[in-house]
Amino acid sequence: MERTGYTTGHAQSGRADLSLPELSAWPNQYSDRDYWIEIHSPEFTCRCPKTGQPDFAHVRVRYQPAALCVELKSFKEYLQGFRETGIFHENVANRVHDDLAAVLCPRRLQVEVVFLPRGGITTTVRVESPTA
Repeated sequence: MERTGYTTGHAQSGRADLSLPELSAWPNQYSDRDYWIEIHSPEFTCRCPKTGQPDFAHVRVRYQPAALCVELKSFKEYLQGFRETGIFHENVANRVHDDLAAVLCPRRLQVEVVFLPRGGITTTVRVESPTA
C-alpha cells in the first residue's frame, strides 16, 4: 500500500522542533506534603499529520508537585499552541509529559490524552513516571 505524501517527518512531528507557548510555574507552599493536583482540559485540538483532519481530545494531567506548581493560564495557552499542529496522538501525550516534567520536576506525573472518535476509532495515550 502506497502512502502518498506521508514521510518520516510526520512521525517526528511534535518533538523538540515544535515551538509552543512557554509554561510558567509558581512556588509550591506545601512542598513538604505529598498531594495530587489534577488538571482536565476537555477542549484540546490538533491535526492529523497525515490528512490534516482535526483531532479532538480530553487532556488529563495528574501530578504530585515538589517545589513548583504549573500556572494554569500558561498551561491553557500551551495546549492551545497545538491547535494547528499536525501531530500523532502518541507524540501529544509524550510531549506534554516531557514539557511539564522539565518545568516542574514533580514527584510523580501522569498525562492521559483521550482522543475522540474519528473514523470509528478512539485512542487513549497515557504516560506516567516518577520524575524526582
